[in-house]
Amino acid sequence: MYTLNCRGRLLDLSRPKVMGILNVTPDSFYDGGAHQEMRELVAKAAKMLAEGATFLDVGGYSSRPGASEVSEAEEIDRVLPAITAILEEFPEACISVDTFRSKVARQAIEAGACMVNDISAGTLDDSMLFVMAELQVPYVMMHIKGTPQTMAQETDYEHLLTDIVYHLSERLATARAAGINDVIIDPGFGFAKTREQNFTLLNSLEVLQELEAPMLVGVSRKSMVYKTLGISAEAALNGTTALHSWALQKGAHILRVHDVAPAMECIQLFERLTSG
Repeated sequence: MYTLNCRGRLLDLSRPKVMGILNVTPDSFYDGGAHQEMRELVAKAAKMLAEGATFLDVGGYSSRPGASEVSEAEEIDRVLPAITAILEEFPEACISVDTFRSKVARQAIEAGACMVNDISAGTLDDSMLFVMAELQVPYVMMHIKGTPQTMAQETDYEHLLTDIVYHLSERLATARAAGINDVIIDPGFGFAKTREQNFTLLNSLEVLQELEAPMLVGVSRKSMVYKTLGISAEAALNGTTALHSWALQKGAHILRVHDVAPAMECIQLFERLTSG
């Protein structure tokens, strides 16, 4: 059984949890620009919490393929007011900050966030692991090659699954050696992986259980759904739910989603299916 210590609140992951995505960016692939006004952001947070989200993941740097570079100062200016506004309305909310920069992570935690979601697993900021060890908050480490700007050209692997497991095992060992207690792994769907590689990874996701760490899966409305179905990201909820069901069967502990209520229903039905 895995647990996470979020500011003294022990969260049991024996039942899968949902992380709602709150992007405060103008250019995210699905909801870019949707939550620029604080009242809209807080309303969205309220809806996600009411629908059952355990975590709210606030991001100020779009990591979609080809996204523009964002300065550290601008990222801070985006995420800190969002975190403050949500916690003023919902003081008990568990907020994750989606960043690969240690300075952003530190200031977000000081503002009240309780988790860091790092797409680079500490590879894009040499200080990140030391800051995480100091702050002692749950830390999500994702698999990626290159950067958000270059990852689309970084899809060559000697052996996809073996390479991902090796990379995550190395990053896990480094994090634990640094003194980080609560580490979550994320296989990184869509990050330095082709659509075909994404499906290969999802179909063999159970191999990541060998790493003995809780697993976060983020496939919500991504191109592996909508391009495969020949639809838009806006129409990709049903396909997302189908992949969520498979991810749960393969061992996912946290689903990172745009749509909380359908993900919660998916978990409820999965639990009913497997309870016998």
